[in-house]
Amino acid sequence: MKNYHQLFIFAREARNHAHVPYSKFKVGAAIEADDGNIYGGCNVENISYPCGTCAEAGAIAAMVCGGGKKIKNILITTDGNPLITPCGACLQRILEFSDSETRILLADDKDIRKILSIQELLPNAFKEF
Repeated sequence: MKNYHQLFIFAREARNHAHVPYSKFKVGAAIEADDGNIYGGCNVENISYPCGTCAEAGAIAAMVCGGGKKIKNILITTDGNPLITPCGACLQRILEFSDSETRILLADDKDIRKILSIQELLPNAFKEF
């Protein structure tokens, strides 16, 4: 996917479905997988913290359930500022399904602002590429 526009739109739509009655901080994620499909997820909070689910975890679960094996690109968007990166647990989840070509795209409500590799966000990861 040379143009990330479709991934951005998908993540923004997923973010609109976030269940965030406590933090009011909506996050959406969209994965372009190796099977050519796009899978989305949103954060889902629960009063019994930390039982909620991150948007990235939801998108990865949807990808696995749909038959995807590898993340080509994952886009994370919020409706606020500043840009956010995946939490440590989600970085490990992304790493599990990534390779050296996987890109992590960070976006605000308007556009993609930063593109990183998993190695940049998790430089000493326990995984061989």
